[in-house]
Amino acid sequence: MKTFLLSIAIATIFLSACTSNQKPAQHPAIATKPAAQTSSSPIKEVIMAYLQLKNALAADDDQGAAAAGNTLKLAAGKVTIAALNPAQSKVFSEIADDVKEHGEHIGANAGNIKHQREHFEMLSQEIYELAKADGKSGQKLYYEHCPMYNNKKGGNWISETKVIKNPYLGKEMVTCGSIKEELN
Repeated sequence: MKTFLLSIAIATIFLSACTSNQKPAQHPAIATKPAAQTSSSPIKEVIMAYLQLKNALAADDDQGAAAAGNTLKLAAGKVTIAALNPAQSKVFSEIADDVKEHGEHIGANAGNIKHQREHFEMLSQEIYELAKADGKSGQKLYYEHCPMYNNKKGGNWISETKVIKNPYLGKEMVTCGSIKEELN
């Protein structure tokens, strides 16, 4: 009888040890889910790529602008319309193809910063509309204007700071411009 009870006790210990060995294998799979769910919103990624592009153009960095243009195109391609609120969904549906196209052209035109800036000007109006639709993002943005760009026709852009860093005129007139509107 003692041998029987001892066998049951050993079997119980063995089975519980085997069960506890399986749990760590399940933790990594569970642990990866929250990390994927806590990534920033797709709209925020698009705006961050745009801001990188703006800063590269302000520094006359055509290579950096090309890299940011490619990042912008990829970020716009990752946005799932169904995951957006109705205002964001409406705006993004209207501008998504243009944002990808501008990102692609800017990315493909390293060495031609004038052409990159032409696409950036068109892109800036679309990103402005997207930023306005993302009103509760919590990120303060500024809609800025340069009256000198394009033979004094002017140009607008979105910035993450109040400090003017002109993406159209670069180092030549980096502080030319003013804040037209604060967003968010």
